[in-house]
Amino acid sequence: MLPTHRIRENTLLALAALLLSACADTSALPPAAGFGAQPTLPPPASKLIPTVHVAPALGWVDAAAPLAAPGTRVMAFARQLDHPRWLLVLPNGDVLVAETNAPPKDAGGGIRGWAMGHFMQKAGAATASANRITLLRDTNGDGVADVRSVLLDGLNSPFGMALVGNSLYVANADALLRFPYTPGDTRISAPGTLVLALPGGPINHHWTKNLIASADGRSLYVAVGSNSNVAERGMAAEEGRAAIWQVDVASGTHRIFASGLRNPVGMAWEPQSGALWASVNERDELGNDLVPDYMTAVQDGGFYGWPYSYFGSHVDTRVQPQRPDLVARALVPDFALGAHTASLGLASSAGTSLPAAFANGMFVGQHGSWNRDPFSGYKVIFVPFENGRPQNTQPQDVLSGFLSADGRAQGRPVGLALDKQGALLVADDVGNTIWRVSASK
Repeated sequence: MLPTHRIRENTLLALAALLLSACADTSALPPAAGFGAQPTLPPPASKLIPTVHVAPALGWVDAAAPLAAPGTRVMAFARQLDHPRWLLVLPNGDVLVAETNAPPKDAGGGIRGWAMGHFMQKAGAATASANRITLLRDTNGDGVADVRSVLLDGLNSPFGMALVGNSLYVANADALLRFPYTPGDTRISAPGTLVLALPGGPINHHWTKNLIASADGRSLYVAVGSNSNVAERGMAAEEGRAAIWQVDVASGTHRIFASGLRNPVGMAWEPQSGALWASVNERDELGNDLVPDYMTAVQDGGFYGWPYSYFGSHVDTRVQPQRPDLVARALVPDFALGAHTASLGLASSAGTSLPAAFANGMFVGQHGSWNRDPFSGYKVIFVPFENGRPQNTQPQDVLSGFLSADGRAQGRPVGLALDKQGALLVADDVGNTIWRVSASK
């Protein structure tokens, strides 16, 4: 007779195989249907076993690289990083990269929790966090970093970064910290000052906490994702989450600026309107074509539906009890970014030196799907704007080719930023590379 632990292991493997068999359910719509101001929203298809379609992490072999859009070229700004996720370009041109991953957390018990942990590992998302911010410097202007220094270490799954005056703010998975910074620093040895505790805890489902500063430096905006897919752990576990916070820099006080945003990650200022835009990851397990991720101009006091509804008043019946009062005032997002694309990175193209087609709009880093067959995302796209609003047209590919011909992830784009020369920097957390997209010569 097999030992008990072997029986349990075999049972888990068999059930994991059953979950993987859900991949037979495929999309009924072309990817383009999930983009734009009025995406196609088919009836929900909630199933006991959802689509699970994971691209195994491969990495870039030899000199392989993503495919750049016509009129541009791509090269590695820095390689051999440790899960680079987010970027900040300092006024002197130095580039900060958060080398980070999820903190240890409770993924949930039973078969489902075990299976999700297995799939995360397969996708390259379960490695230990380096917990550091590294400074990269290109001293000769050739587009390749030739100086690398650990600016900060010993952090707790750091993600967002913002510079206000001589203070560098860093958002850990559970706290907002402030560090003294002098232009040109390559190492900060002073301890961080706690500005504000952020929602964390043993679950911390959407752990990334992003930051952006207002133009006058008086406010910081902090993106805080939900603690679940659709509040299956109860709304008490969602206190302060699925929201963007506004923090007063002088006092450290904060308020909820906007809510009902399942997992807001990227944030950027739109230069013509002055509006804060955010990229938001919508809910899973309603089918291959539902629900599209989106980007939107975030309204002060706005409510965007989660968990009770999506894209305005489309009710998610899985959530009980419902809140028809909140559904009635749920705002419709401005621009859908495709179902399950995991659109994380967001950067305004203002000041870019890329060709004129990219002069006015937003770059979006799409990390890639797990709940859709065929795959979606795994690219960097550009959404053109006019008069401060996205044009209702299909986005343009900026970087593609992150998936190999046999469906493995050579890389996965995350954070985006423009460097001092106006080139686009792309953090690739599976390829462990920062890519630099510039105009062709």
